[in-house]
Amino acid sequence: MAAPLFLLAPPRSYTSLVNAMIGQHPEAFGLPELCMFVVDKLKEMWMPPTDPRIESQPTWAIHGFLRAVAEIYAGEQSAAAITMAHHWAIAREERSIASVYQELVAKIDPLISVEKSPIYTTSLKCMLSIREAFPDARFLHLVRHPISQCKSVMSLNEGTFAKYVNSIEFTDNRAIIEPQIAWHDLNINILNFLDTVPKEQQLRMRGEDIIENPRHYLPIICRWLGIRDDDEAIEEMIHTERSPFACFGPFSALFGNDPAFLKGPTFRPHKVKIPSLDMPVPWRKDKKGLRPEVVAMAQEFGYK
Repeated sequence: MAAPLFLLAPPRSYTSLVNAMIGQHPEAFGLPELCMFVVDKLKEMWMPPTDPRIESQPTWAIHGFLRAVAEIYAGEQSAAAITMAHHWAIAREERSIASVYQELVAKIDPLISVEKSPIYTTSLKCMLSIREAFPDARFLHLVRHPISQCKSVMSLNEGTFAKYVNSIEFTDNRAIIEPQIAWHDLNINILNFLDTVPKEQQLRMRGEDIIENPRHYLPIICRWLGIRDDDEAIEEMIHTERSPFACFGPFSALFGNDPAFLKGPTFRPHKVKIPSLDMPVPWRKDKKGLRPEVVAMAQEFGYK
């Protein structure tokens, strides 16, 4: 069975585009966000947690899973196919997430399954669960400049994700959303996890590099995965809009990915403007910049 590929990155790090790119390779299958490894059993994906301290998953978190099952087993994502996916899930609700995910990967085989669910990076336990289920899985650590990524996070529902992961700075008289805390801490989670993964099963890339020069960087990913890197394969990867998940689904499963990507999934290579690490950050009114630990990590990732 082909080893799956997981993209690890905080949200708004070009994961939607890059996941769709790799998933459009003739030897791969790009999945939507499945958000599966945040629970242990399948039924827990839609049931309230027994521990009152744990928030239940938002309704949209299962949309990607339902769309994936519909596409894989019915070859379409109609309302009827989504209903079928619900029945498919109910028949397996007592099974572990690992065994259900393994069933999906086996069904996709010999294509390589490709998934990114940024929520996995919020917990080392989630990522370790992936590795336990798939010891031979590969992991692409996708990074984005902290100022660009944080600015993008803050533009989405007033920084909802930053609030979700408690990315809050407390000052003398108030609390403010500070997304760079999440950028740093989620990347720390990823780095700690990758310390447990053999070097040959992991790769780090800057999202900006792929966006600017996909015909150079996508072949590098292909060679690492051991799949074709010819011009025909790379051309197919650039057409992200051809993914069956590069659009909104039926009303009963609308999402499964970043809404901005679903609205405009067509990719056009372009040079990304990379900010200076010492500039004031645009989401603060006090003209403060990046924290020292954020700057140090960004420099480790190749930013200046």
